[in-house]
Amino acid sequence: MSNGKLLSFLLIAAVMGSALTLGVSSYMGKDEKATVIRIAHDSSSPAVASRYSADGEELPTFTYAAEKVMPSVVHIKSTVTRRTTTQRNQLPDPFRDFFGDDFFRNPQERTPRPQVGTGSGVIVSTDGYIVTNNHVIDKAEDIEVSLSDNQTYKAELIGTDPSTDIALIKIDAEDLPAITLGNSDNVRVGEWVLAIGNPFNLNSTVTAGIVSATARNINILRDRSAIESFIQTDAAVNPGNSGGALVDMNGNLIGINTAIASPTGSYSGYSFAVPTTIVRKVMEDLLQYGTVQRGFLGVIIRTVDGNLARDKGFEFVEGVYVDSLMSNGSAREAGVEKGDVILSVNDREVKTSSQLQAVVGTLRPGDEVNLVVMRDGEQESLTAILRNQAGNTDIVIGEENSGLLANLGLELEDLDSRSARNLNLDGGIKVTDIEEGIVSSQTRMKQGFIITHIDGRKVKNVEELKSVLNGKEGGVMLEGVYEDQPGRYYYAFGM
Repeated sequence: MSNGKLLSFLLIAAVMGSALTLGVSSYMGKDEKATVIRIAHDSSSPAVASRYSADGEELPTFTYAAEKVMPSVVHIKSTVTRRTTTQRNQLPDPFRDFFGDDFFRNPQERTPRPQVGTGSGVIVSTDGYIVTNNHVIDKAEDIEVSLSDNQTYKAELIGTDPSTDIALIKIDAEDLPAITLGNSDNVRVGEWVLAIGNPFNLNSTVTAGIVSATARNINILRDRSAIESFIQTDAAVNPGNSGGALVDMNGNLIGINTAIASPTGSYSGYSFAVPTTIVRKVMEDLLQYGTVQRGFLGVIIRTVDGNLARDKGFEFVEGVYVDSLMSNGSAREAGVEKGDVILSVNDREVKTSSQLQAVVGTLRPGDEVNLVVMRDGEQESLTAILRNQAGNTDIVIGEENSGLLANLGLELEDLDSRSARNLNLDGGIKVTDIEEGIVSSQTRMKQGFIITHIDGRKVKNVEELKSVLNGKEGGVMLEGVYEDQPGRYYYAFGM
């Protein structure tokens, strides 16, 4: 294959195939009492593929691992009904966004079209909890789970984490064959692994390969807080494998198969899995809090490579370089400075930015981390208290109105203080993404719009916006600005 073709490789989610990726648009509320499930863990050393050890001891085989794991891997079908809209002439009326097209013309014709996506999942508890990829069930209105014995169940969504592409669902069943969670921190390059899933709707398909790399960042997740520290393997993974199991030779789960590198959409040599250290943290947070607790150091980082080392005059090529620090971040508070190189976190070496993200990604706001940094040729030890995205150590509890933004079809974030000063605002809500929903169907709002008022009432952050819109019916008017366009803009829609 030519270098040009290699460079044109497209990283895609492995479940895509011919069906569209679908998902869930609402969040199941949590009872005040935290849900407790039993998850088996295994901390044994990784197995090897040889039949016998040097002293004649029989070791696990592919057959052993496959037979142990296959009952724990399920087939998932997710369905959403999308509406297609008949195109018609656009009115060049400056008030069209305020009044809406239907004020001037007859309603557009819409035809419901059910679409089905498929993928895999892994049973992690005997009472029905199943982990899968977020992109497998994203925006789904109906989730159906088929077990290896062909029993089928309707599943409910427990929670999702787009930052890691992990989701947790549950079926109403007991005495299920739950998988054992291994320790992905023990995974070594060259170790034999199995990938088990349902590629192309071929149930319970097993493929084998070796671990090609660890802590791999492939820049596939679009979430602004994405954590990518994948286990890379050459086990064959295809559309439909997403959410399935990557296991070691002992049959212990070490990762959730998530993506492939391919120019065609089918397997071309490499696949990527979210390691169980991250998966376990996401599951625990979704069960206990209803949303994932993300701890942040508050640094902009990049991996120290040969070019950076030459530019900065470093005599070493390792660690994570601190490009800049956030004003309210825990790293600045702990004494980290721009130009420092982070060498370890909690006694774990971090040689790349993805390794640093993975270590911090398993922690929560309020957790203490011990950092070793290189500064002016000398190592220094610092202690930081992780903060959340808002700059404090509060634990965030999942809200019952979390489906509100999904219905609107908006992804929002609080406007950062620097942008607010530049725009002479004392707060606002930035639209980071617009998907199918109320807003996209009724307005011409563009990504990057900054909401400052709702129905004439000033709103400074996402929480205030939710408070104003939660339970609201009838017409809504959003007022705001764009960073790169003069003037104020207004968008009206009906709830």
